[in-house]
Amino acid sequence: MSRGILLFLVCLSLSITSKVCAQETYIQLDNYLSSAIDYKNNPGIVAMASDKNGLFYSSAFGMADIATEREITQDTLIRIASMSKPITTVAAMQLVERGIIELDVPVENYLPEFSRLQVLDGFNDEGRPILRKPTSEVTLRQLLSHTAGFVYTFSNEKALRLSGIEDSGIDIAKGTDLINVPLGYDPGTIWEYGVGVDWAGILIERMTNQTLEDYFFEHIFSPLNMTNTRFDLNPTQIDSLATLYIKDKGGKVSALGPWQNDPFQSGGSGLVSTANEYMRFLRMLLNGGEYEGKRILKAETIDLMEQNNIGTLNVRPVLHSYMQDRSRDIKFFEHSNAKFGLGFLINEDEINNARAAASLTWGGLYNTFFWIDPKNEICAVFITQILPFFDPETIDVYKNFEKLIYQSHKIKGK
Repeated sequence: MSRGILLFLVCLSLSITSKVCAQETYIQLDNYLSSAIDYKNNPGIVAMASDKNGLFYSSAFGMADIATEREITQDTLIRIASMSKPITTVAAMQLVERGIIELDVPVENYLPEFSRLQVLDGFNDEGRPILRKPTSEVTLRQLLSHTAGFVYTFSNEKALRLSGIEDSGIDIAKGTDLINVPLGYDPGTIWEYGVGVDWAGILIERMTNQTLEDYFFEHIFSPLNMTNTRFDLNPTQIDSLATLYIKDKGGKVSALGPWQNDPFQSGGSGLVSTANEYMRFLRMLLNGGEYEGKRILKAETIDLMEQNNIGTLNVRPVLHSYMQDRSRDIKFFEHSNAKFGLGFLINEDEINNARAAASLTWGGLYNTFFWIDPKNEICAVFITQILPFFDPETIDVYKNFEKLIYQSHKIKGK
């Protein structure tokens, strides 16, 4: 037997062995995720992973609705909450590419109401809000990187206190209360999670004369075949939406109320999608802005979004009030070495046996998460529909899912 033939047979054997071992890891992953389903505290999970060649793992376990025994699948409609933000960011960057808006000019050039922004400095002895003019103007880059000074009422004590003052003199209308809260900080001085991306959505609508949903459908959803990703659901879609559950301190889950369409299309948190469709969006990002021959953004724009866009500022932990006494692993979420790009958190450090340094990630309120690892060319999405956010048991499953995904890829020689 010639040396060349022998070498070919050895390589073929190794290739078959690696595929078998990887397949065994996928079976192990299936078994693990299946065992994590407990209708008392974790009704349903969808998990998918892809590289640049396409999907290499996709599974769903459990129920979309316990009462009717409706199974959850990769095509089940789910609330993605803050995983809406990267989609809105992509839309905003499309307008930047087209020269319609600029990243670093004052937003008040496009939205005149921004000239009236005020900073909530605190409260006087009578408990009235102290407001002042910000020291600089807000830019689109700041809106997309959470450095504009906008906050959320659930994670900022000053904003929460203000929302409880009925006669504050500040217009906090139902349905838009999050975007009408004053700035919590001067623009560019601190990173804090907030409603900046909601304002970016309003900017998109104003500059295109389209609703956010119509713009998304024309320029993102239709090219990516994301036809079930939307803000407003018809009755049939509402019936097929996964039920949202909340877990009590004893670990028992109960269903929350039905879906209601919101007249305000929140670019920061309002979309419904499916695991399959969100994976197409992630694969487009992993592939430098292109998916199956459809270009959504230029490769150089994707590069910019994946870079540190907050300079020397640091990402601060987002601690929901109900999370502080529940999470056994707060450090996992504090991101002590993290920056923010445009639409994504950037992990500066490698996660042991998991994603590489400079990977991108974000999540949604109902324990939905994704990551994009440009170095290892892997992206993944992990879906549940359960509260409270950062539920410890769910996070454990997510972290183990990630490690098993990288174990399978390491076996394949990736």
